[in-house]
Amino acid sequence: MVAVTGLGSLPGTDFGAAVRLVADKFGDFAHLPELPARGPWAAFTGRGLGLPSGLPAQLAAGEWQLSDTPGIDQRRARATWRDDLEQLEEQLAGYHGRFKVAVAGPWSLAATTGVVNAGRVLADRGARRDLAQSLAASASELVADLARRLPGAQLVVQLDEPALPAVAAGAVPTPGGFFRHRSIDLPELAEGIQTVVAAVREVGRVEGVVLHSCAPWSGPGAGWPLKTLLGAGGDTADVGFSFDLTQLATADFDAVAELAQSGAAIYLGVLPTTTPAVVRSDELRRRALRALDQLGGIGSEQLVITPACGLAGWPAPMVSEALTELVSAGRQLTEELAD
Repeated sequence: MVAVTGLGSLPGTDFGAAVRLVADKFGDFAHLPELPARGPWAAFTGRGLGLPSGLPAQLAAGEWQLSDTPGIDQRRARATWRDDLEQLEEQLAGYHGRFKVAVAGPWSLAATTGVVNAGRVLADRGARRDLAQSLAASASELVADLARRLPGAQLVVQLDEPALPAVAAGAVPTPGGFFRHRSIDLPELAEGIQTVVAAVREVGRVEGVVLHSCAPWSGPGAGWPLKTLLGAGGDTADVGFSFDLTQLATADFDAVAELAQSGAAIYLGVLPTTTPAVVRSDELRRRALRALDQLGGIGSEQLVITPACGLAGWPAPMVSEALTELVSAGRQLTEELAD
């Protein structure tokens, strides 16, 4: 059966309504909604730094920075996490099925977090390592908390890395905007990601981890180096890849096909999200089938279809309609692949 799920961000500020929407659309593969419209503490970097035991940080002049003590906005981010998890537990009581939670990946977090009077975390090797280790510990605590709150769920952790290609390519601007941070070597990139992956996999209830990026690969080499990033020669069957279908080049399809051969889950971002527009299920199905033709043999049990990226910038009524079409496409694909 082809699974269908969302990627995280949704419009609005009503978390309860967002949970109900997700539960209604994705009854057997729900996810924790993210609502960045609530404020910087609920947006990408604020949520990443707001995890339980993360490094202390503050929001200063619109930029998140590591600090000696947690600032008011980081405390608010942590309170938002607590409130969201309590509401989630109440509204999804008795839930059975896969459940996905997204956290900021170590490299995108390093690219968007500053160090007081020293630029960004990305510029300091020691700070990069500390941030990755802190994120790993915090993410595993979050997963353990979710396992307690949703005892019937099979948990999936999504590592969001929108800035990873730019980090690899040396394309992340310095705070002043006049220069670019030096590129990070692929072995260090892989180490940072695998540190977080290993930590969450140790929580016994985790069914899998998925690396998500809706940006095209712009680092060295041709195509996403998935085998290296996710652990060459290791057990990658429970470490999948999620991507915007329109951003993949020919070399990327080869890398994804190689990952799929290990049994990993492949998340096809078939619903375009750059501009709000409802694409009908027939077209979404055709996009998925064209991708599957390029990827070769992928079992339907490995396949998940999703939006290409977050939907926070969309009008709420259009989100509901688009997700209905996406779910319908998933049913059509299941029937077609079964023939």
